[in-house]
Amino acid sequence: MIGRLNHVAIAVPDLGAAVAQYRDTLGAVVGAPQDEPDHGVTVVFITLPNTKIELLYPLGEGSPIAGFLEKNPAGGIHHICYEVDDILAARDRLKASGARVLGSGEPKIGAHGKPVLFLHPKDFNGCLVELEQV
Repeated sequence: MIGRLNHVAIAVPDLGAAVAQYRDTLGAVVGAPQDEPDHGVTVVFITLPNTKIELLYPLGEGSPIAGFLEKNPAGGIHHICYEVDDILAARDRLKASGARVLGSGEPKIGAHGKPVLFLHPKDFNGCLVELEQV
């Protein structure tokens, strides 16, 4: 069901410093910041030859990333994202297997302009999983 690893998301307390670190220290190709109000984050994608890194920074007071950073002030890995061919079929299969889909269970449009869903970390070895339709 799952396809390739689309990205690893890292919550950061200082977006500018994280961008500079990846661009200047690691020599990575770094995209422009993009606000995602529906998800309460500002994201920056770092393009790697085989996947992407997504830097997450809180956008607004209700941002889930603000809560994550309160518990993890230095930042850290927030979630991993796998690609799926059909997000609704994947959702239905996962729910039938007992996995919990976060939110309403209906896909939202993610930072790549494609439908995404998040799966409860308690169902996946403590890891928050995002599914993105390709």
